[in-house]
Amino acid sequence: MKNYKSVYLVFVWALGVSFVSMNSLHAQKEVKLWESGVPNSKTDAAYQEVQHADNGQVYGVDKVTDPTLTIYEPEAGKANGTAVVICPGGGYGHLAIDKEGYKLAAWFAEQGVTGFVLKYRLPSDAIMEDKSIGPLQDVQRAIRYVREQASTYGIDTSKVGIMGFSAGGHLASTAATHYADKVYDATEGVSAKPDFSVLIYPVISMQNGITHQGSKDNLLGKKATRGAAYAYSGEYQVTPETPMAFLAHATDDYAVPVENSINYYLALKDAGVPAEMHLYEDGGHGFGMGRTHTADSWPAALSLWMKKHDLITE
Repeated sequence: MKNYKSVYLVFVWALGVSFVSMNSLHAQKEVKLWESGVPNSKTDAAYQEVQHADNGQVYGVDKVTDPTLTIYEPEAGKANGTAVVICPGGGYGHLAIDKEGYKLAAWFAEQGVTGFVLKYRLPSDAIMEDKSIGPLQDVQRAIRYVREQASTYGIDTSKVGIMGFSAGGHLASTAATHYADKVYDATEGVSAKPDFSVLIYPVISMQNGITHQGSKDNLLGKKATRGAAYAYSGEYQVTPETPMAFLAHATDDYAVPVENSINYYLALKDAGVPAEMHLYEDGGHGFGMGRTHTADSWPAALSLWMKKHDLITE
């Protein structure tokens, strides 16, 4: 009887929440990103992955050494060909992998989109020869993996997007602007360029006064050169070839100034790249799928934008 009660309570809770983790409702599997060895790596026996869980559900990960993709597939017959690689945030020091990863992938699967949650390496001198390129190596490999496995998951190789939250948004925008950088020995012959990006309260800039300092310090070090800061400031790297983007940000974001999204949007606009930006009066930082703020509506806005661009079918 106790088990039936637990199932009933979970069911009632799910009905009362607009967007929930549906991990048990969709086919999932976790695959290693680098089957033949992780590039740009070195060994530190004291550096071991740490997972944080609540009632058996992993919600956060630290010290990633072996990157993976967790794949959420739509129900049989519902896949529409679109795929999204999702980069959780956490200041390049932690991954909020449930709130900004698994929950999104489950929601995408409900829309017919195949979600790939990227558990990427967090920049660290302890395990990387060059920590500034570690996350970019992982995200490029993830995009290539999705295209390589397109026939397996029913994916259209021209509809592979990248999504990120906070520092994960910085990684996603870096993937969108540095897709041609040769940061590892890619033998696949497959493009690492995303076809679209979804950036939610993203860190875009590494410039003083607008950046999220913790993300900058973790990625580039506390003595980052002006050249490195410029190279990793997405607003300066946009070209007419940059993928189209959807952005959402709360004006009262206390951690990542809203100007990160605004400046990136303006750069896209100036370059003639299709872009849509939603700014909300309140929501703060780290609202994920939404709270009781004006920012709650961004998933619905994203769905409409994706329908407009034939990434979600009616």
